[in-house]
Amino acid sequence: MADDIEIDAQGEHGYLVTQLSELEDVRTWFRVTPEVMDQLGADDEEDVVLRTVQFLRKHQDVADFPEAVDLEDVIASYDDYLTVMTAD
Repeated sequence: MADDIEIDAQGEHGYLVTQLSELEDVRTWFRVTPEVMDQLGADDEEDVVLRTVQFLRKHQDVADFPEAVDLEDVIASYDDYLTVMTAD
């Protein structure tokens, strides 16, 4: 796991991600659904959340992360998300 990303499971399919920084830590709630996991062909939700955070960092500054991220919205917003996430 990246040294500046903390992921804490928060019940079923929910994760609180804290991105540590020198100025201000950024906290974002992530929601993963079984349908998204099927689309990704993945079974490790925490790994998917980590890789999604890393993907989003390539497209926006950490300070611009929303308070909540639904992976279905990420799929709808970024044409290359599924390709990147299923490339491994």
